[in-house]
Amino acid sequence: MKKEVLTEKINLVSKEFGIRNVMAAPKLLKIMVNMGLGNFKDDKNFMASAKKDISLITGQMPTTRPAKKSIAGFKIRQGDIVGLSVTLRGKRMWDFYEKLTKIVLPRLRDFRGLSRKAFDKNGNYTLGINDHTVFSEIDANKVDKVKNFQITLVTTAQDNETGYKLLKVLGFPFRD
Repeated sequence: MKKEVLTEKINLVSKEFGIRNVMAAPKLLKIMVNMGLGNFKDDKNFMASAKKDISLITGQMPTTRPAKKSIAGFKIRQGDIVGLSVTLRGKRMWDFYEKLTKIVLPRLRDFRGLSRKAFDKNGNYTLGINDHTVFSEIDANKVDKVKNFQITLVTTAQDNETGYKLLKVLGFPFRD
């Protein structure tokens, strides 16, 4: 998104909420992409495939997330790799945001918009993607297992209403 257009859209949100200081205006800070490995945490082929797929989707190599403590019921030991994570900022964040809103979400089956209920109390929005093959970088013919992951849009908004207005102005497809 061009900087002038982005500044103009953020100024609209600032005027609506009566924010005079430009630095206090709500902004999109970062986008986090997380994938849990679940039952496949011991499968090296699945881990390599998941790393490759996430790096293709985001354009950045994921970091591995170890378990913080052992949980016997889930057969997890402290230090086991249980997930992958990518934090996008700057140009990569905006490129991923454009791809997500204009290409990926409309390709989802029976997509009618996203719910407003997925905000946390601080204006951040989290959504889950059940099928990673909706991204055009992934060749569906070469996929052995369908992977799901979560995308969190982290904003500087102080509450849900401000975060909603910011994402709505930026073109995020919410249900009416």
